[in-house]
Amino acid sequence: MQRRNVRQFFVLGGDGTHKGAMQAFTSMTAINHECAVVGVPKTIDNDITLVDQTFGFDTACTEARKAIDSAYVEATTNANCIGLVKLMGRHCGWIAALASIAARNADVCLIPEMSIDLDKLMEYIVEVMKRQKYAVIVVAEGCGDTIISSGKSTDAGGNKVLADVGPFLKDAIAKHLKKLNMPCSIKYIDPTYMIRAVPANAFDSIYCSVLAQMAVHAALAGFTGISVGKVDERYVMLPIHSIVDKGARKVDLHSRVFERLLNTTGQPSFA
Repeated sequence: MQRRNVRQFFVLGGDGTHKGAMQAFTSMTAINHECAVVGVPKTIDNDITLVDQTFGFDTACTEARKAIDSAYVEATTNANCIGLVKLMGRHCGWIAALASIAARNADVCLIPEMSIDLDKLMEYIVEVMKRQKYAVIVVAEGCGDTIISSGKSTDAGGNKVLADVGPFLKDAIAKHLKKLNMPCSIKYIDPTYMIRAVPANAFDSIYCSVLAQMAVHAALAGFTGISVGKVDERYVMLPIHSIVDKGARKVDLHSRVFERLLNTTGQPSFA
């Protein structure tokens, strides 16, 4: 960037991307290259701390709800059927939790923040199937590191490789119900790439436009090493290190969001 005389560097992404932006800012300062480094929080997981919401999250929840609704239709129009949906969320369960609350037809929602006893989960699924002859189950992909022990291997980007919790849970439920001589068919839905690839909805389209304008205003005003975002409903500029140093924002199991989730699904905590 020094060789090409780049004077404004805009970085869009999540926690890892902002760490890279911070490294770029530090490196350019070290070589005395004057360049405005401005970040824009963008992750559908909504796991960036401090900011109210990241753009892409609202669209992801909207599309995820459609997948849950499809699972509900399949489960309720087939005999003894379970609709199982795996949603995104490597480290946190915001999409799974809020999409389940919005859909209001999920019987079980599992997120990475929960300490899940697999035996208690199976007992509850049996109870639901006996009671209503169908079930809708939502699981976040990050549960591949909590329900299953996935080891310590990492991918090229340094992210931990997660075991695929969807097929694992499908097989575990099928085996458990078969052992009890309970007839069951499981319809498994993984809408990951359908959710990732859709155009932004109206809210996210407006939101990301405002964030982009804020980022340009910040750079032209001479700010650097900062990220833009909405905090307590106000658009602000934040030091990048204030975002990357605090780690991922997770669903608090003592929060009203989690209470709403349990009340909506009617499930126990499975701890």
